[in-house]
Amino acid sequence: MSLKIRLTRGGAKKRPYYRIVVAESRFARDGRFVEHIGAYNPMLQRDDPNRVTFDVERAKHWLKMGATPSERVQLFFSRAGLCEAPKRHEQSKQHLPKAKAQERAKAQAEAAAKAAEAPAQ
Repeated sequence: MSLKIRLTRGGAKKRPYYRIVVAESRFARDGRFVEHIGAYNPMLQRDDPNRVTFDVERAKHWLKMGATPSERVQLFFSRAGLCEAPKRHEQSKQHLPKAKAQERAKAQAEAAAKAAEAPAQ
């Protein structure tokens, strides 16, 4: 049995509201859970103190018991000083132009620089 501290979605369509719960990892996202320990309301402003609320003592208890937080919950806990911030993944290079396109762009930039350096006649 592996426990996770994660978010379950609630609220209306296009008006999300999440509860921070401790659940077994194999349970459905919005299914059964062991304990409800907090809430996250993404509709509130970032600086609003009610945007993320959770019971710090219960969170510490479940972390000691071996529950692993999801990446988003780990970010919330790190801001409260309960654990380290999650490691951010580097963005893939897939969106960048390929090698030939980069060479063409470099050649065009060099040609434009030479044209700008040439005296105007």
